[in-house]
Amino acid sequence: MGKVVLVTGVARQLGGRFVRRIQRDPQVDRVIAVDAVPPEHLLGGADFVQADIRQPTIARVLAEHSVDTVVHMDVTGTALGSGSRTTVKETNVIGTMQLLGACQKSPTVKRLVVKSSTNVYGSAPRDPAVFTETTPPKSLPSGGFAKDTVEVEGYVRGFARRRPDVAVCVLRFANILGPSADSPLAAYFSLPVLPTVFGYDPRLQFVHEDDVIDVLRIASHEPERGTLNSGTFNIAGDGVLLLSQCSRRLGRPTVPLLLPALSWAGTAVRTLGVTDFSPEQLRLLTHGRVVATNQMRETLGFKPKYTTAETFADFARSRGPGLLPPEALAGAVDRIAALPHLGGGHPPTQSAT
Repeated sequence: MGKVVLVTGVARQLGGRFVRRIQRDPQVDRVIAVDAVPPEHLLGGADFVQADIRQPTIARVLAEHSVDTVVHMDVTGTALGSGSRTTVKETNVIGTMQLLGACQKSPTVKRLVVKSSTNVYGSAPRDPAVFTETTPPKSLPSGGFAKDTVEVEGYVRGFARRRPDVAVCVLRFANILGPSADSPLAAYFSLPVLPTVFGYDPRLQFVHEDDVIDVLRIASHEPERGTLNSGTFNIAGDGVLLLSQCSRRLGRPTVPLLLPALSWAGTAVRTLGVTDFSPEQLRLLTHGRVVATNQMRETLGFKPKYTTAETFADFARSRGPGLLPPEALAGAVDRIAALPHLGGGHPPTQSAT
């Protein structure tokens, strides 16, 4: 008998893609796709079960299908359809609690994979240059999706202590981008003009949605020789990009604002429904965040196909041209930076009289 894999959050594009991919693995016999709403995309030959993971009925789904592997992808920062932030938080936190409670009671569940985020580290002015999986955050996130992920991981650690016989793998993804990316940061980069924090140029990391699917698939199976796919792993493409580099590659001009003004602008665009300019995203656009991926390579045995720069390039191509050609924008920025009053070049010499 092959594996029976249950996947949550399948109504989202990323969840649907993973369901279609995992079905092709020869070790997998059946895939049970779960979400509170029917997906608008195809799920291949998976069995779709309409169930809300916030409700105790998820335990019955695990039992009826004798599920042995659970891939929890319904931890997200964006609402689905007309959903609200409250619904998102309830699904992230209460839904995870209910799912873990069901897994704890299930005698058949042997493997749990949780899609988490590097948001657990937060973004603060005194952060280390690079976070490892064991680096504690300087300040715990106070709200939003970042706080959700901290709570989710806390519940997962509790589950791992209660069920040491279950292999638990937590994947902390950097900002996910790609042609079909649906995230607050993807919405931000899609704005015609990018508001930035005056005086800051944060370092950012990205992971391509294709690599997300691949590493979730690896974590869902028994480890290969010399690897271990239980534990907590940072997942990101090689390298970093500055926010200014991102704007130039998109061909989108930036508008540097003082932090109070940017906070006000964030509230305005959030009210208009343009993008979720949350306080946690403002902190990311101020201080940035970079994580080490040694454990991803050496222990998990995963090497992303895309670097951070290649991930962003693929995302930029999918968004079409910006207001300015990237080459012209880059040249203009370089010329402005070279102006004497900005510290570039040399001031004119005065002749003695």
